[in-house]
Amino acid sequence: MRITRENCTGLIIDFQEKLFPVIAEKENLLSNCVKLITGLQILDIPLAVTQQYSKGLGPTAGEICSLFQPFSYFEKTSFSCLDEPLYAEYLIDSGRTNVLICGIEAHVCVLQSAIDLQEKGYHPIVISDCIGSRQLAEKQVVMQRFALEGIRVSTVESILFELTRFATASEFKSISRLIR
Repeated sequence: MRITRENCTGLIIDFQEKLFPVIAEKENLLSNCVKLITGLQILDIPLAVTQQYSKGLGPTAGEICSLFQPFSYFEKTSFSCLDEPLYAEYLIDSGRTNVLICGIEAHVCVLQSAIDLQEKGYHPIVISDCIGSRQLAEKQVVMQRFALEGIRVSTVESILFELTRFATASEFKSISRLIR
């Protein structure tokens, strides 16, 4: 399946201040997520952010919030984003079926959201270097689960160049600089 920007939306799951500090390899994860979000913005792909139980886990990390002007998010208490009616409505209204996913934790909210998206007829694409868990073993196991479930996986560099598609695209130089 060719992934095109016209049919994509991005989903940033629960990148929150109280959860992020305990995520394995968090510096790499943050760097990759910033590249992904910035690249998707360059390509004019709509983005949605979720926060899991903000009262307990705090707001979205400042490094992510600062990429959005203005910043807004979907509050949720379910592990799956699709169980949040406002997000589900947003997705329907977008008319887009490919959902590029980054966030934490890979083996909980990312997994359950991807499975539910697929079951509802969407095409979740998990960006593997933009998801994280507290334990690396959890992420390794969930990557196998994605394969078993038939959920597509990509990387930040691969997906941004696939969405750019042509070296002659007006966004190519910006995307290329971002990746390097």
